[in-house]
This record gives sequence, structure tokens and C-alpha cells, in this order.
Amino acid sequence: MTDVVFTADFASESQWVAGRSWAYPGGGPTNPGDDKLDHLTADPAHSRTGTFRATRRTDGLWDTGLLTTEGSAEGFAVRTGDRLDARVRLPVAVGAWPAIWTWRDGGNEVDVFEYHPDNPHLLEFSNHVRRAGRDLRSDAVGPGGLVDLSVTFGRRSVVWSLNGKRVFSDNRGVGVGWYASLIVNLSVSAGRYHPHPDAATTELSYTVESLVVHRPVSLPPGG
Repeated sequence: MTDVVFTADFASESQWVAGRSWAYPGGGPTNPGDDKLDHLTADPAHSRTGTFRATRRTDGLWDTGLLTTEGSAEGFAVRTGDRLDARVRLPVAVGAWPAIWTWRDGGNEVDVFEYHPDNPHLLEFSNHVRRAGRDLRSDAVGPGGLVDLSVTFGRRSVVWSLNGKRVFSDNRGVGVGWYASLIVNLSVSAGRYHPHPDAATTELSYTVESLVVHRPVSLPPGG
């Protein structure tokens, strides 16, 4: 049995902080060392509707949308045993780099997913806590496609599902005391690992239609 302990309301300023994260050097706004053209912005049009946008700037960077529960009034954190379910509309344009992931104190990172349209049928899953991951190729994945993702942050194994089917169990897990904040964002590739956007592209976007976290219920003796 599980309880729903978090339902994302991206417009909520008590749930989410916009435009800064300590996963970026100094809290942002840029992170060139990670091959990103990001310039984080708190502009609500870039994240608060659930459509995460990146718009080209005149200085070569892109204003990018990022929301995190880190430092928010509610301070929600996922923890060992939780299951995160998300419905995502993938981006179309090359250079877009969407992700849902976790972060705390310089680590504790698990990537629910990453995606790059130049690899149109591939999703990236990673457990950076205990160094495991998989690049999943599937015909169910493609630019503009709608996918249902589910990740259980297990003590001994992190388990990913795509469209209701289990696709990867890392047999590594996150350990007993793990917990971390959530991050949802759209980055822009700088070209080292994936192509940067075409010169004619001025905007990128993807949409998180829903994000819910479930937590196991501890039953009383005899329950």
C-alpha cells in the first residue's frame, strides 16, 4: 500500500523555487562545465505552467526554466522507497535537454529521465548515488511523444518503468537513509556531447503533464 505524498503544482511558490539550484555552481544561473547553455530564469512563463521553455538570448546563452523543491517553503524531498510517476511530452527540436532528477548536498542524484532529440528513440536513466544506469531504446519514445515514466527509489534497486512496463532495475539502489529534493528543468546542449540548437531555432520546450510521488504505508501490527 502507498499514499500519495506529493502532487506537483508547478504554479505553487510554496512547493517549488524557480530559477536557481545548488546543483548549478553557486546556485546558478549558468553551468558551462556540464556542457549547458543555460541561463536560469525565474520568469514564470519558462516553467510555472508545466511547460518548461528555453528562449535564445543575445549573449549566446538561453534563458531556461527550472523548478526545484530545494529551499522551498514546503521543502518536499523524495526518500528511499518512494515511487515517482510522471507523464511527459518530449521536446522536438535538437538541442533540447529535458530532465526530471533529484539532488541534495552536492549529490544524491537519480535521473528519472534525460532525453536528447538527436537520439530520438532513446531515454537515459541514471543512478549517480551508486553508479548505475541504462540507455533505453524504444519505439514508444520519439520527439513530441507522450510517455509515462515511473521510478521507484528502492534501497537495493532503483526500478524504472515506461508506459506501465518495467524496463530497468539497477540492482544497486540508494540505500536506507537516502533523500533528496526534486528538480524539473529544460537545459540546452552546448555541443560537446549533443548538438546545440540550430541557428534558426529561438525557442525549445517540453511539458510535464503530471508528477506524483507515492510513499509506502507502514501497516500496524496485524494490519
